[in-house]
Amino acid sequence: MPGDAPTLGDVIRRFGAALVARRGATLTPAQRAVLSTLGRCHTAALGGHLYRCDHCSAEHPAYNACGNRHCPSCLGHKSAEWLVERASELLPVPYFHVVFTVPAEIAELALGNKQVVYSILFRAASETLLEVAANPEHLGATVGFLAVLHTWTQTLLHHPHIHCIVPGGGLSPDRSRWVSTRDNFLLPIGVLRTLYRGKFLAYLAEAARAGELHFAGVTAPLASPSAFDAFLREQREKPWVVYAKPPFGSPEQVLKYLARYTHRVAISDRRILSIQGDTVTFSYRDNGGGGRRVMTLSGVEFLRRFLLHVLPTGFVRIRYFGLLANRGRAENLALSRKLLAAASSSEAPPAAPSAQETSDAADLEGRRCPSCGVGFLRWVAPLTGIPIPEMDAWAPVQRDTS
Repeated sequence: MPGDAPTLGDVIRRFGAALVARRGATLTPAQRAVLSTLGRCHTAALGGHLYRCDHCSAEHPAYNACGNRHCPSCLGHKSAEWLVERASELLPVPYFHVVFTVPAEIAELALGNKQVVYSILFRAASETLLEVAANPEHLGATVGFLAVLHTWTQTLLHHPHIHCIVPGGGLSPDRSRWVSTRDNFLLPIGVLRTLYRGKFLAYLAEAARAGELHFAGVTAPLASPSAFDAFLREQREKPWVVYAKPPFGSPEQVLKYLARYTHRVAISDRRILSIQGDTVTFSYRDNGGGGRRVMTLSGVEFLRRFLLHVLPTGFVRIRYFGLLANRGRAENLALSRKLLAAASSSEAPPAAPSAQETSDAADLEGRRCPSCGVGFLRWVAPLTGIPIPEMDAWAPVQRDTS
């Protein structure tokens, strides 16, 4: 409605046609599908439900959500459901946050090879944590952790990196005891950094030899084997960034942190401040210590940057490793709790917000009427989807394949 805070969907509907006109030849099918789907989220195009106030009779339509994993308007519901499941899996130990990044040159290569390079990022980071933790010189235990791929900076530039949430300890090799980490220390960062860099570059070299990498644009000069070998040598000399944040102190903090890092996309609706003329203004956090700042981009450039972060169809961005791998997770957690003497004595982790508490706008039954502020909204009838002709011309309706 007029006066409402702008959303990503508003930006797409306002500037999507211009983006397609200028850059349509460079858009992938997945990016086109995201434009088509998100541009119709919470609009009449997806249908919905009609509600009427039982006091003033004002009618209020509530349109359906698109459910796309790249849509900031749809993530609250999915995040709440996911957190309910995770709450029962938390162990009564400190949790650490470890981040694995890549140099800018690798990020450029990843843009044209997302499936391959993002998969290598997961593989190198997970194997590094598992191997260093298993080394008796460090922890000497099998750890388990959750890893989440992010690909953005606060200003929507491309910066692929992995966030790992790691319990402070693991099972001994014979699975007879729980091995705890030292206070405020998980594993030596220097060792993690060196092993991770070596693994990543080795797997990247394998991909190149197998012909799995594509070179175009700024990466075109790397197409010859000799040039790519030289590129790899340069990357081996660079200081790769791996860092760990202080551990969390309680299950509540872990759940809040998981909510911040798991179900997120490149930008949230609340960061979009205004749409004026041909520009979009949004807020961002200055990681250099400048607090919150504001940036204005052309609408087309804003969408171009957002689409950098559309993942390949079917690519899984939240993964589990070690003790938390899907196979054996329940057994490993039960044994860990037993060895921690926590199965019967500790309180259960606090429940995450229920999925119902964060359901989308279609569930309005019984809410206070925004028109009169006195009555309550009551369901009247379903609403059938209505085409948006101005969008249909440049973004035909597509099935969500994300």
